[in-house]
Amino acid sequence: MNVQHTAPLTADDFLRWNEGREGKREFVEGRIIEMMVGVSRNHAKLALRLGSILLNALEGRGYDLTSADFGVRTLAGVRYPDLLVEQSGGAGDDLSASDPVLLVEILSPSSLASDFGPKAAEYTAIPSLQHYLVLSQDEPRAWLWSRTKGSFGEPVMLVGAEAVLPLAGFDLTLALAEIYRGIA
Repeated sequence: MNVQHTAPLTADDFLRWNEGREGKREFVEGRIIEMMVGVSRNHAKLALRLGSILLNALEGRGYDLTSADFGVRTLAGVRYPDLLVEQSGGAGDDLSASDPVLLVEILSPSSLASDFGPKAAEYTAIPSLQHYLVLSQDEPRAWLWSRTKGSFGEPVMLVGAEAVLPLAGFDLTLALAEIYRGIA
């Protein structure tokens, strides 16, 4: 018996097809893109540290924080940011967020061009998004896109342990020294 497997054609098809599969992939403009599975120690520590800081800072304020295994819908398909914050209230069996307010990517050598190029364009086109944050995994350095007056401008680069990260959409300011403590 011949069994044919058809490639997913829509974001919904992709999410159902991808659920439970090993490995990491995204769905962009109708194509399945295989992604990096392993990350460096700094990458993993940075994601956990920032996630912990955000979880504590946003406690009881009506937000959910998820990690790289939960997708976000973009106009081009489905991406998997390192961290995602959205308003609370989605269904427990959802496979992706459609209205994130903060998306975070942590740079790796293989993701540099995508994080500053296509992902930045896709993420900042999401109407609900307030901030897109890219973090260096090697030093206290961050690039922050923030929505002001309804649109995103160029990112602001923050450098050094003394720098602070203004997340006006949450009325928060985070110190890079705290985010990078024990990392760089």
